[in-house]
Order: sequence, then C-alpha cells, then structure tokens
Amino acid sequence: MTIKNLASTRPLADGNAIPGMGFGTYLLSDQETMDATIKAAWDAGYRLFDTAMLYRNEDILGTTLQHLQIPRQELFLTSKVAEVAQGYDETLQAVTGSLKRLQTDYLDLLLIHWPVREHFFDTWRALEQLKANGQVKSIGVSNYTVAHLELLATKAKEMPVINQVEYHPYLNQQALNDFDTANHIITEAWSPLGRRVDLADPMIAKIAGHHNKSVAQTILRWELQHDILPIPKSQHAERIRQNAEIFDFTLSEDEMTMIDLLNKNQRNGNEPEIVYETGKQY
Repeated sequence: MTIKNLASTRPLADGNAIPGMGFGTYLLSDQETMDATIKAAWDAGYRLFDTAMLYRNEDILGTTLQHLQIPRQELFLTSKVAEVAQGYDETLQAVTGSLKRLQTDYLDLLLIHWPVREHFFDTWRALEQLKANGQVKSIGVSNYTVAHLELLATKAKEMPVINQVEYHPYLNQQALNDFDTANHIITEAWSPLGRRVDLADPMIAKIAGHHNKSVAQTILRWELQHDILPIPKSQHAERIRQNAEIFDFTLSEDEMTMIDLLNKNQRNGNEPEIVYETGKQY
C-alpha cells in the first residue's frame, strides 16, 4: 500500500476508506492548545483526528472543529469506548454522549479502547448496533492481541477493520501485524515514536542522516512501509509539519531490516492481557 501524502486514503474491509496517517489528541486538554494544535495539523494536511472518551477532550475537540469551520465531510473522526463505559447498553449510551461532545451525528470510526473480559462480547455487539444505526461508519478495536481477535471471531457478526496498538521500533509486534493483515484488519500505531524513547536510537539516527531526515520522520516512514497507519501527536507546529513530511523518501530493504532488528518487545504502555483480566488500566 503506497501512501503518497496525508490526503491519500486506504480501503477498509467494510468498503469505507481511511486516511493513511492520523493525528492524535491525547493530552490536549485546554481549548487554546487544542485550537492551535488542530489548526497546525489541518494546515499540514492531516484529516484523521483520533480522540477517546478516556482523554476527556472530546468536547474541546468538538468546539475546535466548530471554531475552525472544518467541513464535517472532510474529516475522519475516531473515538474509543472507555473501560468503564463497556457493556451493551452502557456503550450505546456512552457513544451518544461522545457524539454530543464532538458536536457531530456520526463517527467515522469507533474503537473499543481496551479488551475487557467481563463485557468482551456485549461491547462489540453494541458497536455492531451503532454501525447499523448509522451513528458509526466503521468499527474496530484497540490493544487487542491475536488471542483476543480470535476469541472475538467466535461470536462477531463482522470483524474489526482496525486494530490500534502500541507499535514502534522497540515493539514492532510483527506477528500481530501479520495476523491483522491476513484477516483484512489495518494495524494503527499509537505511540508510533515509542513515547520518544526510540528517538535516541543511534542506528535510526544514522539511517535518518543518510536521508537528511529526523529520527521521527524515519520511524514514521518505516511504519508506513510496513503498511502501519501511524497516529503521531505533538503540540509543536514545527514537529507537526515535520511528521507530515515523510512522503519524499523511501527506506531501502536493508534499512527496513536494520530497524526491524531493533525490536526489544519493550512496552511503554499497559499489557493488554492484564487490562483484559482486570477490566482497568494500571
């Protein structure tokens, strides 16, 4: 899959399409910062904006989109169902709240933020219903392992089109990405830069220098060439622009392999299986 720019889209298994790269809004918590950041991202070409109930900023993002007068049909909005909102009726009610806060009558993509054993099938059934209602165009999951996806397949009427997971050079989750691809699921990357830990890697710095690019740009390019859909975030206009300038170079096969070999299975976030068992992040 070749993504030529931020306006390029990828087909989803349900017949819809999604931009090939997105912009994350985690930790954007006040109106002024949200306004400035989303404007910078929009001007840089981003069209996919990713939020979540847990971020507690859906209302701020909704107001920003009104302030900027961005046409709804030009946006791709994603939100996620929090653990405390899971369950069939609970999810239906919670998403109604998300739509109100975002000041829209539909989401382009709704994800289950983390797998929760107690509500595992009921929450997915609610997403299927929300899609049937037209409140959500596409449905997917976040932080699901292969085992979670295989379990979901035993009862789901339709499978997720997206699996958003922690993904970066130190946690490349190649087996999970291979499974997703084989099952027509696009792997999205949250924390695509490893919460900045990976940015200090000397090998990636050497490769970046060869292309006259930053380490962050090189990592994002590596992810795109692995057919990953990265969702970087930043509050700095210059970094937002730089993260978008990754379509004018290509990493060689050897360079891709060198970055692949940096994998340490190093998580900076929660372990999905523990959240699944306990029903909460830790």
